[in-house]
Amino acid sequence: MGLSPVLWQFLVKWMVNSAIIPPEASKIAPQVDALLVFMTLVSLVGLVLVGLLVTAFSILYRRERNPVPTQIEGSTLLEATWTFIPLGLFLVMFVWGSVLYFRIYTPPPNAMNIYVVGKQWMWKAEHPGGQHEINSLHIPIGKPIQLTLISQDVFHSFSIPAFRVKREAIPGRYTTVWFEATTPGKYHLFCTQYCGTQHSGMVGEIDVLTPEDYKKWLATSTSGVSLAQNGERLFASLSCSACHNGQPDSRGPSLANVYGSRLTLASGQPVLVDEAYLRQAILNPSAHITQGYAPIMPTYQGQVSEEGLISLVEYIKNLSSNYRVQQTMNTSELLPEQPDKAPGKNSAAATGAQGVAKP
Repeated sequence: MGLSPVLWQFLVKWMVNSAIIPPEASKIAPQVDALLVFMTLVSLVGLVLVGLLVTAFSILYRRERNPVPTQIEGSTLLEATWTFIPLGLFLVMFVWGSVLYFRIYTPPPNAMNIYVVGKQWMWKAEHPGGQHEINSLHIPIGKPIQLTLISQDVFHSFSIPAFRVKREAIPGRYTTVWFEATTPGKYHLFCTQYCGTQHSGMVGEIDVLTPEDYKKWLATSTSGVSLAQNGERLFASLSCSACHNGQPDSRGPSLANVYGSRLTLASGQPVLVDEAYLRQAILNPSAHITQGYAPIMPTYQGQVSEEGLISLVEYIKNLSSNYRVQQTMNTSELLPEQPDKAPGKNSAAATGAQGVAKP
């Protein structure tokens, strides 16, 4: 548009300070706002130009001055001009928006992962260290944060306007979004997908802290058991180690170092072992049978809560050897009785995944 960087920045700051758009509190926010300003200016220029032309033609060709319509021959140059200039502007918006989209929805490898479960009508955050929050999320500045979202009932949409991020929480499927906060403070959290009668009350607060304050919050908010530790207890209580123990004669594949690897299913299809795969392999093992193993694992659909699945996934992600699995094969004191355990269920198959390859 021929605007200098100083004028561009002034326009963005003016829109923020005038409460036209929320404050910029993440690294991606200025980039999103720049695209918004560009699209707004293009729209305004087009509106003014069309308005002026309509007004001018209405005056020049009114009936009193031009009672008989004048035959005007077409101009190839003129038609090409008003075709290719708007097309070029639209392509700029498309490419710019696509780049931003992939940046927002492609978390960096070093991002800290926090699970968020949406349910009518609240947000529940599960931190790796065992911290749990309801309608609140504490995060540090200067650290990439990845949110792994899922819904326990209906569609929800996790939106933080100050960070310029929004992501749908879908039943039965993990979705991810990431951001890096830049300014300490408290920011609004909304559900922007109508999810029932109390949808308007499904709000919360993002508390952005300095690294020092965040460490203090972690120390005072821990439940004493991390997600991986809770997953280990649930893994033992469900007797998963009876099959997934790394022994040569085990009926289930080893889970050590399986996260992030590629394996081949019985169908010959190669798959990447990520959070979504591990969750689905627990709930629908017959569709994720590892090549070389029999389809003997039962499903845990409806028997393990969403929070329990998150803990199991985190445990498997952090499982680097079979030592602890073998230690719990004949141990019952790790967890007295888990609420996620189905009554009367004592499966010899793993909760981890029927369909995880040998390391």
